[in-house]
Amino acid sequence: MKTAFLFAGQGAQTPGMGKDFYEHNTAAKQLMDSLTCGFDIKQIAYEGPAETLNNTAYCQPCIVAVSSSICKALQEAGIVPDMAAGLSLGEYSALVSAGALTPQTAVSIVEERGKIMANALPEGTTGMAAVLNLDRDTILSVCNTVTHDGQVLEIANYNCPGQIVITGHKEALAEAEPILMEKGARRVIPLVVSGAFHSSLLNEASKQLNKVLEQSTLNAPTIPVYHNLTGCDEHVTNKQELVELLTKQISHSVRMEETIRNMISDGADTFVEIGPGKTLSGFVRKISRDVKVYTINTMEDFERIQKEWKK
Repeated sequence: MKTAFLFAGQGAQTPGMGKDFYEHNTAAKQLMDSLTCGFDIKQIAYEGPAETLNNTAYCQPCIVAVSSSICKALQEAGIVPDMAAGLSLGEYSALVSAGALTPQTAVSIVEERGKIMANALPEGTTGMAAVLNLDRDTILSVCNTVTHDGQVLEIANYNCPGQIVITGHKEALAEAEPILMEKGARRVIPLVVSGAFHSSLLNEASKQLNKVLEQSTLNAPTIPVYHNLTGCDEHVTNKQELVELLTKQISHSVRMEETIRNMISDGADTFVEIGPGKTLSGFVRKISRDVKVYTINTMEDFERIQKEWKK
């Protein structure tokens, strides 16, 4: 059996996430108690309010902290990954699970990353939308059609068959929606985000993030980590390689479908999604019905996997 850990990204957050781990699991509690940043992570993650938690600057450290605490509980119970990946922000949690970042280093980096991304673009001018049941070539063609007069529209996420996320200026998004529907999209769903993440509009923000990464301690992962930028395990051996991958990540497409397919190709037959939500488990099931999938975001989930792992 080869086990792949998958980690939730921004958008999956909900007040109370991971709280029962803090209350009932010593390893998770100790990790959460050890983390510090510019606000009370436990207060915002566990109590909210949702309006604050949904703010990019608060959300990113909270998700990484909670995901890392749940991962710590799993690892202490003997459930460990052979490989790891995460959706956008979740890549930092994956790197924690692989020993490339300490939980505190990851939280410190993404606290700055969240601020950089939240302030990268003028408020209300850009956004993202999920396009359902339309192929990537058609979506790319529509994006190119509406990219004019300084307006940008690009693909942010290749999530799974039938789900691709587009990102860019709101005017371009509005122009693209009826064209996408006419070409056969089942739905075009606006996402509740503060800007056009994973687009070239964040090129300047990526330079700011690079400075944060350069000042941080990053190590080579001890297990394969499949990166958003390429969808592959890049066999990272030094800090500079990792800095480059994470620098480019926020301004380039997230190749999640390729990531999951490559993990399966490399032998993964059991996927464990860690953190709030069940989004990534859904992606895996759309890609393959031949692998086992667990979602771990409550103590009930944790107890269930512990019992099944012993069989």
